Amino acid sequence: MEQSLQLIERVFAVLEYLSGAREAKGPSEIASFLSLPKSTVHRLLSSMLNLGYVEKTGSGTYRIGVKLVGIVSNHINSLELRTEARPVLTDLRAELGLAVYLGILDGFEVVYVEKLDIERNLRIYTQIGLRVPAYCSSLGKCLLSCLSGNELGYLLQNNRLRRFTQNTITDPAELKTCLRRVRTRGWAMDNSEYIPRSRCIGAPVYDYRGEMIAAVSASGPESLLSDERTESVADAVVRAGKEISRRLCFQENG
Repeated sequence: MEQSLQLIERVFAVLEYLSGAREAKGPSEIASFLSLPKSTVHRLLSSMLNLGYVEKTGSGTYRIGVKLVGIVSNHINSLELRTEARPVLTDLRAELGLAVYLGILDGFEVVYVEKLDIERNLRIYTQIGLRVPAYCSSLGKCLLSCLSGNELGYLLQNNRLRRFTQNTITDPAELKTCLRRVRTRGWAMDNSEYIPRSRCIGAPVYDYRGEMIAAVSASGPESLLSDERTESVADAVVRAGKEISRRLCFQENG
């Protein structure tokens, strides 16, 4: 146990040193600075290189790898996403009188990163990390609609479309047709496909690169989200998605 802790400490020591360096460093420099045997540093760098946490230059020096940069960037983006989205979600909830959600895609599931319920005292309940199947949620349909054919095909090959209600889409061909419709009209609907007598309408959120990174939705029972309200709720959710995207510096063409 003590050796494992020492190994972890050394790994982070190397990463911290490289992250603070202005240029790539060689094993000898790293070993000297950290007062570690050069052979130990070589082993650590080799393992981290295989995992993508460091990169090796042509001259044999090392720097922080793109995998670690990506992990940190995802965390920062998530924090920024929630910060920029919260006032928009609050306004959307007040406008529609419905619960509102913000979610991201993780494999074949949607992960809630923000959730504002409807309460008389307007308390906000967050369920960070709650997961729902992407194919039967409006958030998930939005996010799945941006995938390439190969990416979607891989997910469908490796995941079963389980039935939750009589409205759940369980046919891959039908799901693909649904996702094409989502791309065309710019919003998605969960019509009691995950929870009986509950509806949800979602719209995409884009980052500054024009990539769909999240989706926003409004949800409620059929009594509150009736057929007559579908278009008006969809319009409001789409506007909210565009406003969050604008706050994330997305520039819409035209």
